Amino acid sequence: MQKTLAASSRRGFLAGAGAMIASPAILSTTRAYAATPSLRIGHVSPRTGPLAGFAEADEFVLAGIQEAFAGGIENNGRAWSIEIISKDSQSNPNRAAEVAADLILGDEVDIIVAASTPDTVNPVSDQAEVNEVPCITTDCPWQPYFFGRNGVPGEGFASTYHFFWGLEDVIGAFLDMWGQSGAARTVGGLFPNDADGNAWGHPELGLPKPLAAEGYGLIDPGRYQPLSDDFSNYIAAFKEAGCEIVTGNMIPPDFATFWAQAAQQGFRPKVVTIGKALLFPSVIASLGERGDGLSSEVWWSPNHPFASSLTGASAKELAEGYSVASGRPWTQPIGFKHALFEVVADVIKRAEDLEDPEAIVAAITGTNIDTIVGNVNWANGPINNVTKTPLVAGQWQKDGDGFDLKIVANASAPNIPRTGDLKLLG
Repeated sequence: MQKTLAASSRRGFLAGAGAMIASPAILSTTRAYAATPSLRIGHVSPRTGPLAGFAEADEFVLAGIQEAFAGGIENNGRAWSIEIISKDSQSNPNRAAEVAADLILGDEVDIIVAASTPDTVNPVSDQAEVNEVPCITTDCPWQPYFFGRNGVPGEGFASTYHFFWGLEDVIGAFLDMWGQSGAARTVGGLFPNDADGNAWGHPELGLPKPLAAEGYGLIDPGRYQPLSDDFSNYIAAFKEAGCEIVTGNMIPPDFATFWAQAAQQGFRPKVVTIGKALLFPSVIASLGERGDGLSSEVWWSPNHPFASSLTGASAKELAEGYSVASGRPWTQPIGFKHALFEVVADVIKRAEDLEDPEAIVAAITGTNIDTIVGNVNWANGPINNVTKTPLVAGQWQKDGDGFDLKIVANASAPNIPRTGDLKLLG
């Protein structure tokens, strides 16, 4: 699916965002000034399928970016108009590779960006790498991004760059939170047979070693197939081992199945901390009372002390803007989708020659910018082509008629304030 966004008129940020949400058939900027040079940006995200929650705010974010880019971006004294062409990966890695190839070979984009788990980020990055097109990605822990693409430390990639946190950060945030719980240090692991699950459960690079070093035992019954309809064996193993904590990385349908079967089979852990599935307020709301007390990592929130380099909006203002425009709660990917284009704009401004892909890549590597998700600077990364953003941990707690994601552990990023205290399930 390809969508196009007209950038010829200026509108208020919220009005533009509201119009975009009301008219989802329109989604990429047209060339605003025929007399000025134009740069094409390809954008890939999962608009449909089981990962669609990651792209829920795409219309809103791109409307705001359209407004910010409406007057063009200046490079070396010339204003360049920006055209954004956005395509749907359908939550499918093969489809992600296909639309990325279409953007690169058919639409001839100058830069390509992508977000939302290795299922989207990795195939898009691979297409960009083989075709030597500058690529910037986010919303995927760096280990499945780097090692899942067969990256070699010390060598890395030529055209593809990524900003997000790593498994070491999510482990640290989880341990910070679990240490407050008093729960037994026996953890049940739920890892799917996909790029994320294999990275999280990897015996050397994933959770097992760091958990063991902190005195936690991990019960890992093995990989399950995504969209599984039976977790009985996992639940039985966790009950037998006396697991009071459950963790893993799951898509929302899989967690809903597991959590329903856990209730049916009398498994009542004290702490359940799941990546991916528990990021989204819609998932928590769908679980009803059994959503209260579930926990996850927190990449971004209205309480993060950062602002956009493009619009000046604070994290709180961006989150509230989305809620006003959409009528829905804020979601964590909003900040990172916005930050992608902050980085792109900064790169465009600084590149020595926008008609030379190598000059664009050089500008990417020289990035040092404070964004709405924190500082992005590839000189400070843990490995080639990667730089990290801060991470904390949070818990969904009842708040009036709904739920609020409280930040309950922030040891690794104390500048991000805590907003609540951890409570045990049940």
